[in-house]
Amino acid sequence: MKQLMKKITMGASALVMAGLAMPAQAADSVNVAFFLEWATPNQIAKVDKAYDEAMGVDVNWTDFLTGTAMTEAMLAGDIDIAYSQGLAPFVTAIKQGAPLKMVSIAVVYEANDCFVSNGLGIDSSNASELEGKTVAVPLNTMADFSFRKQMAALGVDTSTMTIVDQAPPDGAVSLADGSVDMACIFGGASAKAAGEVGTPIMSTQEKTDAGIGSFDVVSVTEKFATENPDLLRTFLEVTDEANAAWTGSDEQIAKVAADAGMDVETTRNQMSGFIFPSSADQLSTYFGNDGIAAAAAESLGQVFVKTNVSNLSGSVSQTIDSSYLQ
Repeated sequence: MKQLMKKITMGASALVMAGLAMPAQAADSVNVAFFLEWATPNQIAKVDKAYDEAMGVDVNWTDFLTGTAMTEAMLAGDIDIAYSQGLAPFVTAIKQGAPLKMVSIAVVYEANDCFVSNGLGIDSSNASELEGKTVAVPLNTMADFSFRKQMAALGVDTSTMTIVDQAPPDGAVSLADGSVDMACIFGGASAKAAGEVGTPIMSTQEKTDAGIGSFDVVSVTEKFATENPDLLRTFLEVTDEANAAWTGSDEQIAKVAADAGMDVETTRNQMSGFIFPSSADQLSTYFGNDGIAAAAAESLGQVFVKTNVSNLSGSVSQTIDSSYLQ
């Protein structure tokens, strides 16, 4: 179809003059953002070029350190689709008027850990001792959201803390060298490094009991979604097929580990805590009037509310569009 549309030249003018609308030309390539240290089944489709084959275009993948950096690239026109962007950076962006849409759920996972330096002797039972301490947090990310929710659950006043904006790899280094007392981390290798010198302030069960969880989304620019609906649908179909084909075999783990920039053991451990909902599950559970996605996004938007920042008129739910999954 691409070649056919490239050949349409003078004939297009005649058709337009005749009052017939011409379809917009599909993109020749698609630029996708993703995270290293964040292992997902669709990386097999990425490595095997299944996306390129199904979509009929070159699919270019670029890795980012944070979801906020993904947003900046999308607004600059460098990225069309952000795969597994954190819900927090997505909501932060659209609250500021960014022309983005949430079109799918990428992965559901345990809330990111905040690692306290082992030498401090601070855990959930005496968490108030974190007040006045320094913490590394990648701001406006799901790690930031988890940090704020955990501190609220533990009764820690974050206004007393010095919060340093650091990407996970840098936060892990700062925790190790003593520059910070706690680091909130996402990413397998970074979390593993932080775990060598620190301990999560809340256990898995404590976070579950407090109702603190996370999920990442597939977000797109409104421009790309409007101009390339078929490419977007195919991208989501390939992703759904990759998730359905996932068995966690040694071969699959090894392929994903290599693409994610992690060793096999770290990859296996990380993915054991991930859930990749099917398109059908997403439509029935996450989207719709009573879906989890809209409720979580609205709740998260309140956590990150900033005076004179919100440029979004209406609710966050209006930026959620699950039609491309259907």
